[in-house]
Amino acid sequence: MLKRLYDWFIAAADKPSALWIMGAVSFAESSFFPIPPDVMLVPMSLARPQRAWLYAVVCTLTSVAGGILGYAIGAGLYDSVGLWLMHLYGLTDKVEAFRASYAEWGAWIIIGKGLTPIPYKLVTITSGFAGYNVWLFILCSLIARGGRFFIVAVLLNRYGDVIRAEIERRLGFWVAVGAVVLVLGFVIAFKIV
Repeated sequence: MLKRLYDWFIAAADKPSALWIMGAVSFAESSFFPIPPDVMLVPMSLARPQRAWLYAVVCTLTSVAGGILGYAIGAGLYDSVGLWLMHLYGLTDKVEAFRASYAEWGAWIIIGKGLTPIPYKLVTITSGFAGYNVWLFILCSLIARGGRFFIVAVLLNRYGDVIRAEIERRLGFWVAVGAVVLVLGFVIAFKIV
């Protein structure tokens, strides 16, 4: 089953809609969707390593656009759900301290977590909730997400044939590693938050 799915992603790289679908997944992942765009970025870049740069640009721009939606969700939900939750848990006095801390360290949080497997939607929603400067948020998001996707592009453009051979030789193992990294990202995110 994994081999068929992998082959489908490799074959899909040549379809005109693949770029649009990857962009939509990247957009959604930054605001509400649980699956990262890497599930399409990696196979598409393996199938066509010369286009890895284009794929990284599309993932970066659509991820940042989705991040703006996540930011809006965080900013908009604070007045309705957020305030209620703060009162419920008795944390209303800590909100300002959290916002001050996020104002001081927000850029490092956004860039650091944007480069990791921690779900980026948590960063975008938290940034909106904390009222972080939206323009700095966009700049930090461009740096973080661009860095993450361009690292993948560099590796797959340069070593794509070797990586593809290794993935095809031990597909089950690499899918399991990817799943573990994704789950660990969620676990770490919820322990930090």
